[in-house]
Amino acid sequence: MPNLNHSRKENFIGIAWMIASMAGFSIEDAFLKTVTKHVPVGQVLMMFGAAGLCVFALMARRAGAPLFQPDVLTPRMLYRAVFEFFGRLFYILAIALTPMSSATAILQAAPLFVAIGARIFLREKVDGKTWVAILSGLLGVMIILRPSADDFSALSLLAVIGTLGFVGRDLFSRTAPPALTKEVLGFYGFSTMMIAGASFALWDGKAFVSLELTQALMIGAALVAGVFGYTALMTAMRTGSIGAVTPYRYSRLLFGISIGVLVFGEQLDAPMLLGCAIVIGAGLFIGWQNQRRQPAQ
Repeated sequence: MPNLNHSRKENFIGIAWMIASMAGFSIEDAFLKTVTKHVPVGQVLMMFGAAGLCVFALMARRAGAPLFQPDVLTPRMLYRAVFEFFGRLFYILAIALTPMSSATAILQAAPLFVAIGARIFLREKVDGKTWVAILSGLLGVMIILRPSADDFSALSLLAVIGTLGFVGRDLFSRTAPPALTKEVLGFYGFSTMMIAGASFALWDGKAFVSLELTQALMIGAALVAGVFGYTALMTAMRTGSIGAVTPYRYSRLLFGISIGVLVFGEQLDAPMLLGCAIVIGAGLFIGWQNQRRQPAQ
């Protein structure tokens, strides 16, 4: 049930910020996909991570939040970093090597995996209806992946692994100590991205290249879009009620598919659209069920 302390105007503004956030993340993905066609993925991750951690370090300093504190080294935060590592690395590989529309579609299954993870790791209760929604959503993911189809590519699993990494990160973020503000978590998130890039670069073995002006501008634009998306997301969650603004996270699928088709010339078919519809429907139902269980504010 939505928070009754929020007015319609606040919810409308929160929804607008959420949609803007998803647009920002989709634009970030598009720039990174474009630049990784010419620049090694490891190099892009390192540069993007280094620039991002500098931005969040400045934001943390402005907010008066210390970056180095004992809470950063707690086991749960270290687990969070491990999941962030795999999420960042495999999702950008998915963006670089597979159609953007399919990677974005698979990412929308994150709420389903969060519900499963919350049941396993956080011991949260999951009722029968929610389990049906989870299984339906996973079926939708399988329809998108189509592992039995002739055109199936194992590279599609990159997006699945990346999504699971983000799910683990989000689960452990729920238990983050209050002293670790969003600026501090953002700093360590981008630090992990830089480490992921360096690790992949060593494994990949590709020589770094000198950036052309266009490529440098694209990385800068991706950073601006990503920081805007993150800031807009935080603003949305703090302006409107969670029940009102959260469903609009799925607008990212619309932006991702539109960019994939219009910019990268990707093709959509009926099974993919059906799978997307099932995943979104299952996610919305799970969100609605969670809101019903919460007392009115």
